[in-house]
Amino acid sequence: SSRTARSEEDRDSLWDAWGSWSECSRTCGGGASYSLRRCLSSKTCEGRNIRYRTCSNVDCPPEAGDFRAQQCSAHNDVKYQGQFYEWLPVSNDPDNPCSLKCQAKGVALVVELAPKVLDGTRCYTESLDMCISGLCQIVGCDRQLGSTVKEDNCGVCNGDGSTCRLVRGQYKSQLSANKLDDTVVAIPYGSRQVRLVLKGPDHLYLETKTLQGVKSENSLSSTGSFLVDNSSIDFQKFPDKEILRISGPLTADFTIKIHYAGAADSSVQFIFYQPIIHQWRETDFFPCSASCGGGYQLTSAECFDLRSNRVVADQYCHYYPENVKPKPKLQECNLDPCPASDGYKQIMPYDLYHPLPRWESTPWTACSSSCGGGIQSRSVSCVEEDIQGHISPVEEWKCMYTPKMPVVQPCNIFDCPKWLAQEWSPCTVTCGQGLRYRVVLCIDHTGMHTGGCSPKTKPHIKEECIVPTPCYKPREKLPVEAKLPWYKQAQELEEGAVVSEEPS
Repeated sequence: SSRTARSEEDRDSLWDAWGSWSECSRTCGGGASYSLRRCLSSKTCEGRNIRYRTCSNVDCPPEAGDFRAQQCSAHNDVKYQGQFYEWLPVSNDPDNPCSLKCQAKGVALVVELAPKVLDGTRCYTESLDMCISGLCQIVGCDRQLGSTVKEDNCGVCNGDGSTCRLVRGQYKSQLSANKLDDTVVAIPYGSRQVRLVLKGPDHLYLETKTLQGVKSENSLSSTGSFLVDNSSIDFQKFPDKEILRISGPLTADFTIKIHYAGAADSSVQFIFYQPIIHQWRETDFFPCSASCGGGYQLTSAECFDLRSNRVVADQYCHYYPENVKPKPKLQECNLDPCPASDGYKQIMPYDLYHPLPRWESTPWTACSSSCGGGIQSRSVSCVEEDIQGHISPVEEWKCMYTPKMPVVQPCNIFDCPKWLAQEWSPCTVTCGQGLRYRVVLCIDHTGMHTGGCSPKTKPHIKEECIVPTPCYKPREKLPVEAKLPWYKQAQELEEGAVVSEEPS
């Protein structure tokens, strides 16, 4: 019976049929199973008598721990050179990744406790490749043995990279007297391959918010690897530089912030792959525009949030340049003639050569406020264009295949310019009563020097000051006032300088 069960490719060979698959070497996390066959010839058969396949390709629960660590800890109750040790795994051995090397806890003792790890043990921590019979075998992201299929940058197995977008940029700190920190970049849930490099005296720190709304902070105070909301963070701190890496996918929304620490400016370069979580989705056809005699019906497109599985405002899809909004599709419908008793139908037959009715808007009115938040409005109407190109208004329902444009929107929502007073100068005298001065600038919401601040609220730019040292005039010496006043000294210095248009 075993001979009749031979597979097609083995019919002419000297091998028996393959036997049944063995039990999986692991119950989770990816193990190996094998199948055997017998050589029926008195001579040696060409080929192998054992084959393997992957199995139990479901992730292990977090409490299960590392498979290699389990194999090391199994030796904890066995004496090594007359002594008990607690053994920890040594991973990523480049010379022999499939031997069981373990290190004694608290001691610089590394020992090979077994020549082979159990089948299904990962060769390297950051790879799906597995050890089988002491040899490292390639495993693709499809969890199949011998497969070379890899994940794309978005984390999709054998993907084409279309489900995410590369975000890269640079941030430069702009110190101001009333700010202790600033946001560098917000990195959303699901992003991958995050890398930030800060150069300068300032420090990075993290704020996170889970999808359930739980917030937390991490100060990133020392070099090391640690977990933040189940995302593994690798952080390196140098005297003049900080490097942050997160392989991802992020399990929360991360906001990277900078904490000002020095007078010098800092710069941060960042790069990551952000998932496209809003995509256009074509709707079904809307109801027919006529009940009989021929009408038309259209599809539209709606912006869909892939995380929450709900429709959101169109602006979320416009955020991704990769997203192209599908054009409406049109088809004729209810082409049966109208019954004679009706005498009419709801609309005239639709001429396929006509453009679709469309929304048309007037320009926005001027903003009601130049800063601090105002509103502007416009009128929106449904229009139709005939074959000659004449445009005429029609009923609004004809345009309902596409959402109506907003008629009101906020504008100039940035803060109004504010006065910013610099530090006072030293007093103009070395004794007694004098004056001191300061520069007062009008600063806009970006921190740039501008106009538009109210003269009524401008802080004063000079005030009297008293130096506690008393003034006195010895009879035989020149009076203190005989020295040129400070502003005349300044004029003398400037007379020799070349006059130019540039401020100096």
